[in-house]
Amino acid sequence: MIIEVKNYNDSLSIQDKEICDILATEINKNLPEAENKIWHRHPVWFLDGNPIVGYSKLKDCIRLMFWSGISFNEELLKPGTGKFKDTSIRFSNASEVKVSDLKRWLKKSREIQWDYKNIVKRKGKLMPLKGIQ
Repeated sequence: MIIEVKNYNDSLSIQDKEICDILATEINKNLPEAENKIWHRHPVWFLDGNPIVGYSKLKDCIRLMFWSGISFNEELLKPGTGKFKDTSIRFSNASEVKVSDLKRWLKKSREIQWDYKNIVKRKGKLMPLKGIQ
C-alpha cells in the first residue's frame, strides 16, 4: 500500500480503517498493474490513466466506487447519478465486505471500461473503451 493511502486509512476510525484496509489490500492484489494515488482527496486506482476503482469516507459509511460499474450488471452495485457509468456499494462494517464479490467486480473492472481518461477532450462525451459492445 502506498504511503498516501496508508495515511488516508490511518486517519479514519478503527471501524472504517478496517474496511479500507481490506479494500486496499484486495484491490492491490487483484489489480497489481494499476497505478494508485490520492485523487480528489480519496484513494483511486487507474489502468493506463483511466480511473477504475476507489473508495471514500462518507458520513456514516465507506463507499466503494467503480467508474465503469454500470456495465458490470451486478445487482449489489448501485448506479450513481446517471450522468456517468459509475456504481457503488457502501459498507459500515468490515464483515459486510464479501471478498468473493470484490474479486469478481475487480476482474470486471479490468475487462470492462468506459474512457474517463479522455472525457474532457471529448467535451463530456463518455465512450466505451473495452469490453462494451
